[in-house]
Amino acid sequence: MGDWHLLGRLLDKVQTHSTVIGKVWLTVLFVFRILVLNTAADRVWGDEQSDFVCNTQQPGCENVCYDMAFPISHVRFWVLQIIAVATPKLLYLGYVLHVIHAEKKEMMKKQTEFDDQDYKKPKYTKSSGKISIRGRLLRSYVFHLVAKILLEAFFIWGQYYLYGLTLAPRYVCSRFPCPHQVDCFLSRPTEKSVIIWFMLVAALISLALCLIELLYMFVKAVKECLTRKQDYTVTPVTPPLKAYKSHDEMIQNCVNLELEMQQGRKATSGGAVNEAAKNAEKNKIGQVFI
Repeated sequence: MGDWHLLGRLLDKVQTHSTVIGKVWLTVLFVFRILVLNTAADRVWGDEQSDFVCNTQQPGCENVCYDMAFPISHVRFWVLQIIAVATPKLLYLGYVLHVIHAEKKEMMKKQTEFDDQDYKKPKYTKSSGKISIRGRLLRSYVFHLVAKILLEAFFIWGQYYLYGLTLAPRYVCSRFPCPHQVDCFLSRPTEKSVIIWFMLVAALISLALCLIELLYMFVKAVKECLTRKQDYTVTPVTPPLKAYKSHDEMIQNCVNLELEMQQGRKATSGGAVNEAAKNAEKNKIGQVFI
């Protein structure tokens, strides 16, 4: 089996740009799949073809029966599965590096052109150096999760379709050039069945983690959409209840003031009439009749 160091280094870089659930998925991928596949499964299937024995001496019969029993080796199938499900993660890493590089280039350009002016803060890069999964990165993260879910489901179905859930000790073959129906026997079928179940459970756990992470990212995307809508929606300015009270008080004060002014006018007009009457009486008194 090939070397996993290159894939491990690449996925280790992806870990810094993933959510907490994505980091758990990478742990499951490394510990429960790659490590077990590299240490246990490869050794268990090391004698897979050499110990596949059929009760016939017909040349070529064992080869065609082995090809019919195992269209693809379990180990190679799992290697292909791991590489396939890791590919969307690596594509996401490449896209993240591209977005960060473009953002840094744009920020440096703005800083050079507007040295003495304020410019916008980075959208995807936090002050701590970590990546903020939002906008284009959020959409690409959701797309890569959907791709991983589809690939995991496809390979789980493929393993069940090709091999089933367990390996039987005896395999009956009647394929040409076998002269008749022959019995072929597998080596260590129980041990291989245990490894098959282990890898199947690890794949199901990986699929469940991808579904949970997709649900988490969907909720995060909805919250971000609502926040953006709230920021950009113009709502009519309605005064608070206290403003209504002060407005009513102002109207009442104006009414009271108007009433007071009306009463003052009446009082003034009444005083003027009395004063005129007094002056008339004085004039009458001061008049001399001949």
